[in-house]
Amino acid sequence: MKRGTAVRSAVLWMSAVGLLGACGGPPEQAPAGGETVTTATQSLVSPPPTPFGGFINSLRPLAVGGAVASNTGTTAAYEGFTLTVAAHTQVALEVTHLGTGVGVDTGLFVYGPKDANGSYGTRILFQDDDSGYGELSKIALATLDDAGEYLVVVGWSNGLGKQYRLQASCVGGACVSNPASAPANAPVTLARFAIEPDLQALLDTGNAYREDMFSFLSRYDFAWSYSTPASLDAAAAAVLARSEYSGYRNDPAPGTYTYATFQSRMYLQYQSLHPAILAAYGDTGENVQVKSYFREFSTGPNGDNWRTLNIILFPVSRHVIVYEQTAHEI
Repeated sequence: MKRGTAVRSAVLWMSAVGLLGACGGPPEQAPAGGETVTTATQSLVSPPPTPFGGFINSLRPLAVGGAVASNTGTTAAYEGFTLTVAAHTQVALEVTHLGTGVGVDTGLFVYGPKDANGSYGTRILFQDDDSGYGELSKIALATLDDAGEYLVVVGWSNGLGKQYRLQASCVGGACVSNPASAPANAPVTLARFAIEPDLQALLDTGNAYREDMFSFLSRYDFAWSYSTPASLDAAAAAVLARSEYSGYRNDPAPGTYTYATFQSRMYLQYQSLHPAILAAYGDTGENVQVKSYFREFSTGPNGDNWRTLNIILFPVSRHVIVYEQTAHEI
């Protein structure tokens, strides 16, 4: 399988909710009635400095569908674990309330995959500080596009000498055993991530070209535990359900395009994004599809505005890229 050369994962902006079908035990659930979650009072756990310290020489394996237990020791530090996956594996990583001592404050960081030189790189693919129980960490969705060995690092700010438990759960993709076909019009739940730095650089260059044209680029992933792909209509519905795109809901005739056709619909100064998006997020031969919505409105003395919302579905890679381009009278 030939893949693009760009790094394909990014730092997690917000955790996904309502994720589908976990294997090896679901991610940690909210506490039962009568329990409370302590308000976070600790500072953020910083990423480990690079090059990585001594923990890189004593990595322990973490299996999808399994968990490992360890101890924080008595000083702030880091511990690393290896997670080996097939391409397009989607996992949740969590330092669980069950099996972790009271008062432990953690951070989670994911790097990789490991290259031919034995390096996991220095770029953080996913990270979280306090999305779990209390001050514990939880990455609800990590879409690992490439097969290989990833580095999962747990850090802690307070060396309490207490146990913690790290769990890796399958939420979709290649790790699902015997996946069923997706029900008709099965919905998708989106989680937002940062786009790749090289894509942001191309976007910034295009946005500096003319003052009357501006574009935006956003990345969303969706957990998918089925053998059949999500539909373009389901992806579009999930995007339009977000408040920032509500103005496009009244388009009576949105257009549907192949990805190759879509390039001609991009303003000239942004067309270099077309191959870069495909390289960053797609697989060779993947049937990438685009649905486009249009809106026009007047801002009075400031003139008319024209906006196009393009929803790009990568059905195998489980990415949804939203490209919005605007133009206005000056």
